[in-house]
Amino acid sequence: MRNVAIIGTGHTKFGVRTDVNLQELAWEAVKQALEEANIDQNEIQYFVVGNVGNWSSEELPAVIVGEYCNLTPKGTMRVEAACSTGSAAIRDAYLAIKSGEADIALVVGVEQMHQAPNPQVVELIGRAGGYFWEFENFGLTFPGYYALHSSAYMAKYGMKEEDLGKIAIKNHYYGAKNPYAQFQKEITMEEYLKSKPVAYPLKLLDSSPITDGAAAIVLASEEVAKKITDSPVWIVSQGVASGTANLSRRTDFTHIEAAHIAAQQAYKRARIEFDNAWKNFDVADVHDCFTIAEIMAYEDLGFAKRGEGYLLAREEQTYIGGKIPVNVDGGLKAKGHPIGATGVSMAVSITRQLLYRAHKGTQVEVRNGMGITHNVGGTGHYAYVTIYSTRRPST
Repeated sequence: MRNVAIIGTGHTKFGVRTDVNLQELAWEAVKQALEEANIDQNEIQYFVVGNVGNWSSEELPAVIVGEYCNLTPKGTMRVEAACSTGSAAIRDAYLAIKSGEADIALVVGVEQMHQAPNPQVVELIGRAGGYFWEFENFGLTFPGYYALHSSAYMAKYGMKEEDLGKIAIKNHYYGAKNPYAQFQKEITMEEYLKSKPVAYPLKLLDSSPITDGAAAIVLASEEVAKKITDSPVWIVSQGVASGTANLSRRTDFTHIEAAHIAAQQAYKRARIEFDNAWKNFDVADVHDCFTIAEIMAYEDLGFAKRGEGYLLAREEQTYIGGKIPVNVDGGLKAKGHPIGATGVSMAVSITRQLLYRAHKGTQVEVRNGMGITHNVGGTGHYAYVTIYSTRRPST
């Protein structure tokens, strides 16, 4: 089993991107990644396209993207794992290189959600669970799912609405410094508390937006990476888990069990102890589709004990300079959440952080040379936790 490195990254502006079509949007990210890796399309042996696309006119996005980006006749596939689609796409290319099936692979996540009207997109996302039981019978929307998590967490641990607001304020603070972010404006607690209710206790400013965007990475085997770059970022390990389709089959609504299991897997493979795992990382990108999701991620990753994740937010310990900087690119909340691209965007953010290539005002101090991403699909139906390092992993 071979070591796998990221040797190139690309990222588009997130937001309403109706100025381009799907393949043109993908090419913006792919072009950046190829240029950063200093290679051309002929050297790519395999490419994976992450795209959910229920709202898109393109039924075969991998084919369309491959043709436009001049990647054919390389082998390809389209990957979908709800909101963790980007990380699932990375996993496929990662395993292709690790197993020896390819030496250089490209991953592109792309989504153009504004091809459909907002109400239709909201409905389609709301179907991402036990459709007939939860959506048809009870009318649960996606905010409704996470409102259940929020209410359960508040009742059990005493978290306040202002603690959720701390997450939104932090992520907008960093989103304002990220030129790729959809929302580039800071918010105040007063603005947060006055924002429109969506599903109690969640408000508009607790919620990630509907987003278009693309991100790309080039992966290479160790032998190839050493020939191309003197600054690879290695994928040390990845944990993967899944949860039940129906929430009623879950025993605890105050955390996401699949994410916790995925973290344990990733830590074991990286030889990291779960308790105090945060000490190993310089930076983290976690799945904050709603503010409560970030607080639960703190606990599922071992950054805080059960029931104490909201204290990290309250004490502002996840800003740069705090205990563990989290979502300093703005997160899904402010950077945006183009579903198929989100996991790849996280990988781009962590890679650029570890190489001191982050945007001004968002760069962390890199001491350990390690970062982590946490990407959840649906309401814990899928979970991917990936660990990155500037240090070559032992085999």
